[in-house]
Amino acid sequence: MSVKVAYKTTARATGGRDGTAETLDGTLKFKLATPKELGGAGGEGTNPEQLFAAGYSACFIGAMKAVAGKVGTKVPADATVETTVGIGPRDEGGFGLDIDLKVSLPGLERDTAQALIDAAHQVCPYSNATRNNVDVRLSLA
Repeated sequence: MSVKVAYKTTARATGGRDGTAETLDGTLKFKLATPKELGGAGGEGTNPEQLFAAGYSACFIGAMKAVAGKVGTKVPADATVETTVGIGPRDEGGFGLDIDLKVSLPGLERDTAQALIDAAHQVCPYSNATRNNVDVRLSLA
């Protein structure tokens, strides 16, 4: 699969799950903390799963906006995507992710909203990256 890259960004992490992460352009910098559920101390700081959830949520709204005209609608200004990312051991070894996206599209008919969600799931880069590799469940709130 080839991609005609239109934008690139670079981030660097130091110290792993209990270190820091930042974008090289300086627009984002934060402390990382391993959740207690994964054997860490918890506390202040974010973790990769939270960052993935936030990124997927924002990107999915962008994907809905990109395909809205194709399904004959507009994305409501108050649309939200709530993404839940789970992490845990896989039966095959290593760790894996499990993802739920709950989409709220106030004011849209249910059939129209579902068509929009389905179309967005086909073009969203996060959806394409996880397809056939991570369980992603979509629901309309």
